[in-house]
Amino acid sequence: MLPWLQSDRFPLYLAPMAGVTDVVFRSLCKELGADVMVTEFVSAEGILQRDDRTRHYTEFDDGQRPLGVQLFGADGVRMGEAARKIIDWKQPDFIDINFGCPVNKVVSKNGGSSLLRNCPLLASVAREVARAVPVPVTAKMRTGWDSQNINAVEVARLLEDCGIQAIAVHGRTKAQGYSGLADWDVIAQVADAVKIPVVGNGDISGGQDVEVRRAQTGVRGVMIGRAAMTNPWVFREIRHYLATGVHAPAAGIEERFALMRRHCQMALARTTRGELEIMRSMRTRLMNYTKSLPGGKHLRGRFSHITSFMELEDILAEHLTLRHDPEECSQTGQSA
Repeated sequence: MLPWLQSDRFPLYLAPMAGVTDVVFRSLCKELGADVMVTEFVSAEGILQRDDRTRHYTEFDDGQRPLGVQLFGADGVRMGEAARKIIDWKQPDFIDINFGCPVNKVVSKNGGSSLLRNCPLLASVAREVARAVPVPVTAKMRTGWDSQNINAVEVARLLEDCGIQAIAVHGRTKAQGYSGLADWDVIAQVADAVKIPVVGNGDISGGQDVEVRRAQTGVRGVMIGRAAMTNPWVFREIRHYLATGVHAPAAGIEERFALMRRHCQMALARTTRGELEIMRSMRTRLMNYTKSLPGGKHLRGRFSHITSFMELEDILAEHLTLRHDPEECSQTGQSA
């Protein structure tokens, strides 16, 4: 049994998101109240070929534990070998198997949610990885391939039989991608169908969402993805609501700006790449953090072209100055 899913614990997971949940972002979310981390998905073949870029995705700090490294692939034996290598290198707390990614470049290689269409192969992958490693193995999946092929309960039972120790279910099909609403009825059916813990994922954006899903389903935790991209304070807000029944105040502009600076500083400190490349990679992150801010549209326009940390400092200082000068702000036409 995974210790963070024992007893009356109800952990908040940060969902693995490619290009988002790197080592820096995970550190920030951990500080803000996330309990369990999972890395961006990692190619098993990339690990076996000792590809440096692939290996980079497995990096983590001990302060992020409990943490799992997520693998994708379609050859169970090879994935088991890759999992053993990762454990030798990094000693994560668990290995997670990706049966949910809907992206075509993964699905076309028979990875991610593609395996939901081939239950014998999915079972082989799960069984071989679980046999290969001394740490717990978990899985993340979707409800099915499309609305005509909802097979999450069948898949979950297979995974349990293969030695998987917990399952995270994203309440959408592969065909939905990230559109529409998550189907928590299916997630509830999965939680009722298996004895291992089930973690629910989809459309969780605050404490009230967690309270409702915990009360209405048998899930043992929740996983939060896109809400954390724009509001990593969501973990803190959820904890406050569950403890008090009162919504916590949203992070203010100064706190958001402080996080923007810190995120960039941490990213720059951990890289051998140049400042220009890092700041370009931060553009989308910074734009995400402006959601709901007064003048957010104006900030997003500035951040979409940012090239240096000094430029970030100038933009933030200018924005704060305009914010305290209503006449000047109205002249710039700023809006959220």
